[in-house]
Amino acid sequence: MADVLLDEDEDECPQLVPIEINPNAGSARIPVTIITGFLGAGKTTLLNYILTEQHNKRIAVILNEFGEGSAVEKSLAVSHAGELYEEWLELRNGCICCSVKDNGLKAIENLMQKKGKFDYILLETTGLADPGAVSTMFWVDTELGSDVYLDGIISVVDAKYGMQHLTEEKPEGLVNEAARQIALGDLIIINKTDLVQHEELINLKMAIRSINGLAKLIETQRSRVELSQVLDLHAFDSLASESLQEKLRLAQTSEPHLDKSIITVTFEIPGTIFEEDLNIYLQNLLWEKNVKNKSGNTMEIIRLKGIVSIKEKPQQMIVQGVHELYEIEETSVNWTSENERINRFVFIGRNMDKEILEEVFASTALKERMSS
Repeated sequence: MADVLLDEDEDECPQLVPIEINPNAGSARIPVTIITGFLGAGKTTLLNYILTEQHNKRIAVILNEFGEGSAVEKSLAVSHAGELYEEWLELRNGCICCSVKDNGLKAIENLMQKKGKFDYILLETTGLADPGAVSTMFWVDTELGSDVYLDGIISVVDAKYGMQHLTEEKPEGLVNEAARQIALGDLIIINKTDLVQHEELINLKMAIRSINGLAKLIETQRSRVELSQVLDLHAFDSLASESLQEKLRLAQTSEPHLDKSIITVTFEIPGTIFEEDLNIYLQNLLWEKNVKNKSGNTMEIIRLKGIVSIKEKPQQMIVQGVHELYEIEETSVNWTSENERINRFVFIGRNMDKEILEEVFASTALKERMSS
């Protein structure tokens, strides 16, 4: 059991005690944060720090080791007669942790039985995992979605080796995993900043910003962060609408910093649109994939966020998307005047072309206004 949370820097593991299942589980929805990053970046160090700090929060940690080479050393899961069992352990500060070798979905469903025991879930993905694929299960599984909601994605980047990971050449058509993890991050933690020179850190931050111009950046040593900075991000729900509006206003279209294809594109167009036309625009882009750049390459959206003005809706509407999935949700913020109504988007992906994205949006969603 001593190897439960064996981290890259061989920190002392938290002391564990057996868990007891609470039969009187609560009904409140539980926020889930996905923590991603390359092996050695400091994900497990971050989890160790969170699990051992005194923070008056009951946090459940799921170590998702599917496909991980060191799973035998770290895993708490045990196999008996061909069946896989998860073993749950509770830490003395009220947190619990477990280890699974599936996609995390079954573990979270099992975790729901212990709902009264905690108020937050952290899901650690493997070094090469696509956090977008993990995050979409919260939208697809409606039964699971009634118990939990996705709070955000945290990407941990190694300050010393991050640039090496970002510049690693991939076969034609494949996305660099480190770049994809950064593209999907709502919060990016640059860890081990004490191991690099100031100029190296500046270059890494510029590279990260060129990929994802929307995420918040935090610099750390040994993954030590204020808990308030990593929990309650509300990156996927309407509670973040006011802060998202400000982020979208400040986000800028980026240029490829590493001669790589993942960049951030932003645009805004005033006016009010029909929700059906917005759906057509997004489905052509995300589902049909028939929107191409000037070179004829299909635009591949990894992440999108937006605030839109829908006809006959007094509230600002928030748009969220990860890969092919998206949703449009009402916020609690009303437009103050007709003149203020605007549509702001941030797209993060490959083969992006701002002009074409803007033109297609105008011709699809604003066609009635433009013709009248």
